[in-house]
Amino acid sequence: MRIGIPREIKPKEGRVSLTPQACLQLVTAGHEIFIQKSAGILSGFSDRQYTQNGATIVDSAAEVYEKSRLIVKVKEPVEGDFPFLKQDHLLFGFLHLAPAPELLDRLKQIGLTAVGFETVETDNGSLPLLAPMSTIAGRLSGQIGTHLLHAPQGGKGLLLGGLATTERGHVTVLGAGNAGQQAVDVVASLGANVTVFDVNTDKLSLIQNKYPNVTGLVPTPQQLDEAVISSDLLIGAVLATGRKTPVIVSAGLVSKMEPGSVIIDIAVDQGGCIETIHPTTYEAPTYFEHAVLHFGVTNMPGAVPRTATQALSAAIMPY
Repeated sequence: MRIGIPREIKPKEGRVSLTPQACLQLVTAGHEIFIQKSAGILSGFSDRQYTQNGATIVDSAAEVYEKSRLIVKVKEPVEGDFPFLKQDHLLFGFLHLAPAPELLDRLKQIGLTAVGFETVETDNGSLPLLAPMSTIAGRLSGQIGTHLLHAPQGGKGLLLGGLATTERGHVTVLGAGNAGQQAVDVVASLGANVTVFDVNTDKLSLIQNKYPNVTGLVPTPQQLDEAVISSDLLIGAVLATGRKTPVIVSAGLVSKMEPGSVIIDIAVDQGGCIETIHPTTYEAPTYFEHAVLHFGVTNMPGAVPRTATQALSAAIMPY
């Protein structure tokens, strides 16, 4: 197979789909790898490392697409990618088509075959290619949320874990899947009071037994409303595989949160589970609505490209 790795052109996206070591495995198995010049630089991988591991460096995206049949990307195609995609291409990467009908139509018009990382599913229902990025996004949501609560960032000026003589911050996490569990780990470790909602009681028990400052609840309208309104940090981590994420928190409920509170919706690339969220980039990651600071970056793991690339490459190699 002729495999192409173009440089990602989404704003502030530093990931690359395959590490040099992964390329060596594929070349050893008889495949050809064509990678665009500097595609791995922001992840800490030089062109020389790729050539030493058997890949061929090409100067332009056009050349990558022209020479390759299997295109392995990290993020969905954006406007600059479309001129190069052809009917005989196999596109393998994150697509998140449910909230993006225009992208779906463009790909259908081209007539290529596309497989979204986020929809590759095992027999037991797990999502092995999405899982490592969910893990990273979950951890980042806790770290970023803590930072955004600082007054210079527009937050209410709260130290999330508090001190012996002060109040603790309250964090609500919607969803106890992979991303939600990681978010809970971060904010609970900082000492915040945490409420996590999920319909899976086994997941809730696992999380609550791990931390004394975490309460796990099956969502009811009253409990959800009370938790959201009292939240200093609200993290959306609801997953609907291959479908648009259902809205769990209404704009009216957001309007009742205290000014300077923070919302991070990890599910924004699938539409988001909080009504007031909309996609942003790392160039302009936040905005205020109802005096609440929102963070809606759709490629959160792009902030840590070295780690994210290593994790993603390891996950997609068997496929």
